[in-house]
Amino acid sequence: MKLTFCKTLFLALVVVGLVSIGAGVASAQDVYKVNYFSNNAAPAPDATVRIDNPGLTYGNLCAMIYVFDADQQLTECCGCVETHNGLRTLSVRSNLTSNPLTGKVSTNGVIKVVSAAVNNSPCDPTANVSPKANLRAWVTHIQNPVGAAFPITETESSDSTLGATELANLQAQCAFVNILGSGQGICSCGTGD
Repeated sequence: MKLTFCKTLFLALVVVGLVSIGAGVASAQDVYKVNYFSNNAAPAPDATVRIDNPGLTYGNLCAMIYVFDADQQLTECCGCVETHNGLRTLSVRSNLTSNPLTGKVSTNGVIKVVSAAVNNSPCDPTANVSPKANLRAWVTHIQNPVGAAFPITETESSDSTLGATELANLQAQCAFVNILGSGQGICSCGTGD
């Protein structure tokens, strides 16, 4: 009987420990937004990315932006300050894909945004990125044409789990692009704050 009680107590402590760990991981979420862009070529209209800092921390955050083409290569990256209650608007064509490392503009790809603490002026997406929750992002999508018209949809960027390896890879690839590109591969921050 005493052995059964000890086993039950041990099992209960393990469950409480796992729940505590899970709660700690959950509180570190809400820092990684992922979305796509498509049909990024004339005559299709331009797509838009909007990023908002709703003010959980009532201070500035950095939107660390990483743009990948359809074959999974980082083409551009940049860090943009997001003020409390500020709305930043970026053109996919003019701000996020017009200055690719290779010189070849992507027509389809992925946009990843890491919500982070301010780490430099301007925000530096290449190193010392410390994820900090709360940025929100939306992207318009240019769909395949129907006749001469290109339907446009808009979606909120998906929350994803940001692992340490992914964060390290994003920073390293961005640093590589910045070093190798001599100015190429650096996106711009659009308008707003």
